[in-house]
Amino acid sequence: MSLVIVIVFGLLLFLSFPVAHGLVIGSTAGILWGGKLPLFAVIQQLFSPTQSFPLIAIPFFVMAGELMMTGKLGTYLIDFATDLVGRFRGGHAQVSVLGTTLFGGVSGSAVADATALGSVLIPWQKKMGYPAAFCGATMAAASTIDILIPPSIPMILYSLVSNASIGALFVAGILPGLLLAGGFLAVCNISARMRGFPYEKNPIEWRVMASRGLYAMPALLLPVFILVALRFGVATPTEISTIAVSYSLLVSAFLYRDLTWERVRRSIVFGGVATGVVLLLIMGSMAAGWVLTLEQVPERFIEWAKGSFDTQASVIMMMNLMMLAAGMFVDLPAAILLLGPLFVPLAQTFQIDLIQLGIIMVVNLAIGLYTPPVGTTLFIGSMLAKSSIGQTVKELLPFYAVGLLVLGMMSYVPALTIYYK
Repeated sequence: MSLVIVIVFGLLLFLSFPVAHGLVIGSTAGILWGGKLPLFAVIQQLFSPTQSFPLIAIPFFVMAGELMMTGKLGTYLIDFATDLVGRFRGGHAQVSVLGTTLFGGVSGSAVADATALGSVLIPWQKKMGYPAAFCGATMAAASTIDILIPPSIPMILYSLVSNASIGALFVAGILPGLLLAGGFLAVCNISARMRGFPYEKNPIEWRVMASRGLYAMPALLLPVFILVALRFGVATPTEISTIAVSYSLLVSAFLYRDLTWERVRRSIVFGGVATGVVLLLIMGSMAAGWVLTLEQVPERFIEWAKGSFDTQASVIMMMNLMMLAAGMFVDLPAAILLLGPLFVPLAQTFQIDLIQLGIIMVVNLAIGLYTPPVGTTLFIGSMLAKSSIGQTVKELLPFYAVGLLVLGMMSYVPALTIYYK
């Protein structure tokens, strides 16, 4: 049955079927081929994983991000980021990096980040004289910082398959997110110096920058509140997500006074659609994982790994290579849900911390978001910049180097991911 699932799923991916649909169809085909399990069991496996209390946090975090970033606050954040880095070499491109780092505390979705920020920043950067492909590449890579700065939807999904603490994952994701941001800022600066990109030479207007920073402060305080609340056990992630929505509504209604019923309706629809996509992925991956578990595939995988590798370092290298390959073809949420059940017991066997594994998975698979042939943020960046995929990938080469460097640090320096203990 497992082989049938893999073959059918791979064929449907090749035919450009949605990943979730491919998983559901593949699981059903495998069970029908085996003829030993009732189809009703598939329905049970599709339904039961969705009855998880932590998953309720996903639509609320998405709604909070949509409410805050579609109003005046998004403009204030971009203006504040421009004030901070716009006068440095490569500063106009650095706004993308700094903007996604600031937005990371609100959205939790790299795709939403790339679309929302890219549609505003990329045309502006091109107008300032930056090459279109470089603008698209910067946004494609920088938007992945969003899924490391809490809140993070991929970390919530990893927690679902590993039972690791969401709060611990959120705290552990801050450092790699900041390291990626620092590395990408350096890439923009060095590229600008080598290629003579334009930059702002007017003196800084400190009063204006302070004013914009003050207006942007509500968004900057949200991730701080999330981390403090989780760290000290004030509330669960699900409770915090609902508080974040209430906070966003209050800020928009009474501070910026730009809240409309249309924005509320749009945030509800956006949150519902985003959650529906994630739930369908969960349903399909859990059904496939159930069949693989019945056929003892995880146990066989662990036995193979124990016979082929004898150190933590070699096992981590093997997992990284598998994730890098999977990230090139499968979207990040689906890859976490598919590979997590294989890697979690393997990590426990080799005494690898599950929080470290979660950060490794998110950093690793985030690279896949801007890696061909199926890179979601790569496609978004190229589309918004109106550059070819090949041109954008060429500009992404130094960003790949930074991503792999941070991945290596997270993989082989455990203190960088479990420092909260």
